[in-house]
Amino acid sequence: MPPVLNSVIFETLQVTFFVFAMMVIVDLVNLWTRGKIVVFLRKGRELRQYFVTSLIGAAPGCLGAFTNVSLYVHGMISFGALTGAMAATSGDEAFVMLAMFPKTALLLFALLFVIGITVGFLTDKIIRKMKIQTCQDCSEQLIHESHGGFSHYLKEHVWHHIVKRHLWKTALWTFGALLVVHFGMESWDLSSITAEYTLGLLFLSALIGLIPESGPHLIFVTMFANGLIPFSVLFTSSFVQDGHGMLPMLSYSVKDSIMIKLFNLSFGLLVGLLLYAFGF
Repeated sequence: MPPVLNSVIFETLQVTFFVFAMMVIVDLVNLWTRGKIVVFLRKGRELRQYFVTSLIGAAPGCLGAFTNVSLYVHGMISFGALTGAMAATSGDEAFVMLAMFPKTALLLFALLFVIGITVGFLTDKIIRKMKIQTCQDCSEQLIHESHGGFSHYLKEHVWHHIVKRHLWKTALWTFGALLVVHFGMESWDLSSITAEYTLGLLFLSALIGLIPESGPHLIFVTMFANGLIPFSVLFTSSFVQDGHGMLPMLSYSVKDSIMIKLFNLSFGLLVGLLLYAFGF
């Protein structure tokens, strides 16, 4: 087996194990805090919505995004709050970033959290000024509470949700992204190519970010980990994409989902280009 392939397999296994452990921890926190978040929001004002939903969104994984969508269709948070939360969300890629470059990942999450609050506020201002109607075709949904003991949790949450729906996809996409970058660095002068087309990669990362799926964005995570792209490209990718977070929203309102992605594409490119212009 070629040394590069050995290295890629070993790195993929390391990342996958870390991702699995983090997914379980985040899942437990999400289950424990869901009811408390609802109570907290009912007592708060709009500014509290932006803070709480962006904080939930900035947490690694897609579970926070699912919670925010559920709160939105129940009329508990505004359209802007959900938009800002999706901007703060990095999906399952967040776990991989924590495994590959933890310090930069935490800095990125903090930045997305702060900007997510701002985006939420500005988005609500814009839709009110333009008199855009939101959540017109949302379906009434119920928030189902989790029941059962430890065996239920292992079966339903760990096996069916984390392993069968998320982990294997993350492992395959990580392996593919690592393979492309490692072979690219050996076969071509990938660092020169990416340096020459950095601005194009920034726009490409934003467009790929429109895909409501965790996985394709890992190529930018891997390139950043190998020093091939600047922070501005990674930021733009993380800002525009939201992993699987948009999928339940698509089932409630296609119109609102499209508007959220357009708002975040616009804001993501604006901030990403500013970071790029300042040399980040």
